[in-house]
Amino acid sequence: MKTNVRLITLVFGILVSQLCMAQAPAGAPAGATGMCNDSTYYMGASKKGACRGHKGVKDWYGDTAAPAKTSATTAAPAPAAAPAPTPTPTPAPAPAQKTTAKTAAAAPGGGAGQVWLNTASNVYHCEGTEWYGKTKAGAYMTEAEAKAKGARPSHGKACN
Repeated sequence: MKTNVRLITLVFGILVSQLCMAQAPAGAPAGATGMCNDSTYYMGASKKGACRGHKGVKDWYGDTAAPAKTSATTAAPAPAAAPAPTPTPTPAPAPAQKTTAKTAAAAPGGGAGQVWLNTASNVYHCEGTEWYGKTKAGAYMTEAEAKAKGARPSHGKACN
């Protein structure tokens, strides 16, 4: 009875210890020892200085213990071999670009004598200005029509 309990306890302990160890995710490149906060991977052996310039370390998969130092007199010389190429970390994904008036395309339509009425703010924009035809909600019309609807000119400047 005691032997069975000890055996079950030992197996359970081994399983728990394996689950508690940090492991690199399936999508990580071979040799990754850590993941940076900007979702790039780190390949170095030391946690010190890891992910510098990448907003710090998010997860560490490598061994946290420092490698044991060996004495030069007791260590056998290593055979000369070509160094393995160091994998480069994956670049960070580009941040989502915020749409501004400079990057947004103007709505089709408009033209000479037309203003763009931003229906959300009730402000109209003249042709050739930054927000002409580029707000989320709006319509083209003459300046007189915009004024008749109670709209005001952008920055208080009429189009003429």
